[in-house]
Amino acid sequence: MATADPTRAPASPAATADPRDPCDENADDTLDLELPPEVRALFDEDVTADDRAGGATPLDDLLDGVADWGPVGTPAGTFQLVPVRPERDLPVIARWMNDPAVAEFWELAGRPEVAERHLRAQLDGDGRSMPCVGVLDGVPMSYWEVYRADLDPLARYYPARPHDTGLHLLIGPVADRARGLGGTLLRAVADHALRRRPRCTRVIAEPDLRNTPSVAAFLAAGFRFSAEVELPGKRAALLVRDRVLRHVL
Repeated sequence: MATADPTRAPASPAATADPRDPCDENADDTLDLELPPEVRALFDEDVTADDRAGGATPLDDLLDGVADWGPVGTPAGTFQLVPVRPERDLPVIARWMNDPAVAEFWELAGRPEVAERHLRAQLDGDGRSMPCVGVLDGVPMSYWEVYRADLDPLARYYPARPHDTGLHLLIGPVADRARGLGGTLLRAVADHALRRRPRCTRVIAEPDLRNTPSVAAFLAAGFRFSAEVELPGKRAALLVRDRVLRHVL
């Protein structure tokens, strides 16, 4: 079964939702929300002259260069997030999405075009969400989304902090599930994100409460349970991995 699942509000035109109202039933999906220029400018100002002199990530990269995060060692082997290229990765991702255990929570089963639209929406967006294939010892075995939780509709439902990083994960091959691999990789990726994103103080997850293997994997990865939140389409566990507690949990 899927190790973790994303939060996606039901598709609805942005014009029909009130972004100030967290209870609006037409809450937008992450990529439906357009960042006004003045908001983008605030994030640009976060990068100081010293940051630029030190080779900081370009201003238009909201996730500090996921493509350049590089590999990380884990007890299971060497792991790396590789940004999705649909022409290369769509067949395997679409196959994973059609696994009934995955489809129950991701809701992207069907023809490959269904998954492709989901991928393209992120890849063609403003960079607040990056779809990736997880490669373990050279073998593609998982699908990830790294996203800016503070710029996501999720931020309407919890006290978001600037640069909060969100994670969604599914383990593809059935043989890689239910043996603790999800927790191992989640811990490694969350801590890698905190190293590569110095302005981020915590990593956020919001799996469906019904997806008990997902919740268990995040807890095993050192995330702490923060709250239950009612999101469009599901009741979720808000789980947090704090920078200051990562060496304790």
